[in-house]
Amino acid sequence: MILADKIINERKKNGWSQEELAEQLSVSRQSISKWEGAQAIPDIQKIIKMAELFGVTTDYLLRDDMEPEGAAASTDLAVQDGSEDVVRVSMEEANEYLDLVEKVGPSTANAVSLCIFAPAFLLCLIAVSLIPGFPFGTTVCVGVGLVAMLLLIAAAVYFFIINGAKMQRFEYLEKSPIETMYGVTGMVKEKKKESEQEHITMMALGVILCIISCIPLIAVTVLSAADYLILIMVSVLLLLVCGGVNLIIRSSSQTEAYDKLLQEGGYTIKEKKKNGVISNVSSIYWTLVVVIYLAWSFLTFQWAFTWIIWPVAAVLFGAIATITHAVAKDH
Repeated sequence: MILADKIINERKKNGWSQEELAEQLSVSRQSISKWEGAQAIPDIQKIIKMAELFGVTTDYLLRDDMEPEGAAASTDLAVQDGSEDVVRVSMEEANEYLDLVEKVGPSTANAVSLCIFAPAFLLCLIAVSLIPGFPFGTTVCVGVGLVAMLLLIAAAVYFFIINGAKMQRFEYLEKSPIETMYGVTGMVKEKKKESEQEHITMMALGVILCIISCIPLIAVTVLSAADYLILIMVSVLLLLVCGGVNLIIRSSSQTEAYDKLLQEGGYTIKEKKKNGVISNVSSIYWTLVVVIYLAWSFLTFQWAFTWIIWPVAAVLFGAIATITHAVAKDH
């Protein structure tokens, strides 16, 4: 075990955060982070001070071949209360996970876009059927549009299942406390820093597209345009949302991958326990939303209006997630 891993283990064993250890050593938190990420090595005076604080010898800290008593057990046992198992993540596993996210993230984003695009395609067919002189009637267009919509949704579900299966072996990153091996933390932080500007740009563009998506629909509604133009503008709205959501998912999937490996943001040890509860609530909630959306749409055939359930559901989910988070925190 190298010095970086020993500092992490002894700090956690004493229940100290990086800030608390830094304060006792009269250094910055960034210094502790670099030591634990094997990006820098503390000077001999700091090593002596750490040996005193941890109650270990300097030989133990400096010699990679020395293991403390019970080390074999402690590396696989978890955090302070010992209630969960800590999973050690190697450099190879970390790189494999990041490479997989880089492939699966865009695929998942495209699958979500297919779900959003599916009703837009149906609405476009209905709209063109209302144009005077169009050779096919509304009934034919609705039939073709429904078949196409179901095929697009089926394709999206296929990708959801395939991508979920690929990512399943890394689910522990969301649920279990982890301990990164030599060099992993430094590598992940470096990649996160390099891609930070790109992710911010993608997120900003995605949000902007979602915000301006309603402008075409508002314009034709104010101008009292023909029904087919209104339907086309609803389709344009969905296409803009489709592009915005795609960018947001692509950006957030990579950012979340870094946070999972670094146990930052919403993936700290404490947050992981809450995320398990929120994940279960989320699965039930969005399943109900899909059922309500499809039932309402097929029963009324008001596809031009039933899309409103998605922004409403998104707003409500924010409130539900906040309440769930608060309840989980209290327990």
